[in-house]
Amino acid sequence: MKVAVCALVFALAAGAAAAQQGRGPEMLPAARQATELDLAGKGAEARALWQKEIEAAATPAAQAAAERNMAMSWAFSGSCARTDAYEQKVISYWRTREAAAPANAFYQQGEMADEAARVCIDLGDLDAAARLYKQGHDLGLKEPNIPAGRRDLWEYRYQHALARLAARRGDKAQAQRQVAAARATLGQMQKDDAKLYQQQLGFFPYLEGYIAFYAGDYQTALADFQKDERHDPFIACMLGMTYEKLNQPEPARAAYEEAAKARAHNPPAAFAVPFARRKLAGASHPAR
Repeated sequence: MKVAVCALVFALAAGAAAAQQGRGPEMLPAARQATELDLAGKGAEARALWQKEIEAAATPAAQAAAERNMAMSWAFSGSCARTDAYEQKVISYWRTREAAAPANAFYQQGEMADEAARVCIDLGDLDAAARLYKQGHDLGLKEPNIPAGRRDLWEYRYQHALARLAARRGDKAQAQRQVAAARATLGQMQKDDAKLYQQQLGFFPYLEGYIAFYAGDYQTALADFQKDERHDPFIACMLGMTYEKLNQPEPARAAYEEAAKARAHNPPAAFAVPFARRKLAGASHPAR
């Protein structure tokens, strides 16, 4: 998952979009300011700036980049529906690139749908997340002459998502079936694309920990989350929630403090920063 984010090297156009979104080294001052406002919980002020970026965009690509940032702004403010609405605008842009750059265009469409899905599952809108994860899977697989490893990637992502959705819905058996399917797909990916396999392997402990957490097996969840070496703020929140379940308040607080430090403008931070701050302030909030 945003996204739960793949470490693939995107084409040049995608890299330019990332920079315009404040996710690359060339972040513009207005984007930097808007990002800081989102991180500070001042979403309305941030979105006023993002809207100016949308309106001032010199190219369709720049507009799509600004719309993606607007989607993340709504994610920081806790709106699955509005995040989805803006991600769909970005998907519409990438549809216009299908003829010129089909591999990247379909990949980016799938990425945007998965990004929205990640926001929605973290916010607890499981039906929307299920719809969006399927959209991402189906769009990604439309890539013409898709390499075997890339096909494995979309299957792995979807199985990963279905396992998490089942866990959240309390269907332990289905969750385990999807975990097994994801493990098998990883094995196939190792044969089809060893580099991609290495990039995706790190997401598996997170999946196992997530399933264990929602099954009530907190010791196993803790061990799995501790295997994750990505320093992901969402995992820090899951560690905090796990420590709470194990009645260990001090390490829980330390985990939330780590999560609250996130500076990215992406789905993991969009959940982690507001959630961790509420936890540190003593506000109750249901586990994600």
